[in-house]
Amino acid sequence: MHGTIYIIIGFTIIFLMTTLGALCVYFLKKPSNIINMITIGFASGIMLSASIWSLLIPSIEYAKSDYPQIFILPISCGLLLGGMFMVLLDKITGHFNNLKNDKSKNKTFKLFTAVTVHNIPEGLSVGFAFGVAFASNNTYLSALLIAVGIALQNFPEGLAVALPMNATLKNKNKAFVFGMLSGIVEPIFAIIGFFLASQLTFLMPWLLSFSAGAMIYVVIEELLPELHINEKTTIGTWAFIIGFILMMILDLCL
Repeated sequence: MHGTIYIIIGFTIIFLMTTLGALCVYFLKKPSNIINMITIGFASGIMLSASIWSLLIPSIEYAKSDYPQIFILPISCGLLLGGMFMVLLDKITGHFNNLKNDKSKNKTFKLFTAVTVHNIPEGLSVGFAFGVAFASNNTYLSALLIAVGIALQNFPEGLAVALPMNATLKNKNKAFVFGMLSGIVEPIFAIIGFFLASQLTFLMPWLLSFSAGAMIYVVIEELLPELHINEKTTIGTWAFIIGFILMMILDLCL
């Protein structure tokens, strides 16, 4: 399969899965807790594994090549900046939504804004991964696996936005649109990330570790706590382990 096809699939699937998740608002009143835990656990394992094997380790390799004397600096700083970037987005989101007067709408639109801004580094991660493959002429399969892992996590996110929107707005069509729009930033920032990675190769250690830091933050801060909303947490934990191992095997072997 040509590299361009991989890129098109990777950039499309991350938005498509958010849209499909939002589309479920027409059929579901409340998602199954068990299915939600399995999906979030599996996606979290894939994303954390991808952060390590597909982003952080390549970042170390690039840093040792480009910055042999201080290779630990761009890696550490990139991780910290990625996490700090997510904290800043959280604070901006909270400040913006605190300006609203309607408490129910405030909560719903805060969720929409939070999911949307958290999709930015995820889109960048996909773009960086494909940019690395393009710049180094390596296989695109690893980048596609990152896109698939993020896409799996986007499905429940699309639904998580659409359901409360429907409860607040009492309109499934508008709820679907909001759920879909929460994911539109991903392909946009994937294109930006691809350009940065393919053109500014000397920044790769920084960009990859930044992306890894942002993804790790999202997994720890936003996804893993969701595994404990139900008393049957073991299901989500095993889904996480299986997702992590699967991504590790595919990345190392392919």
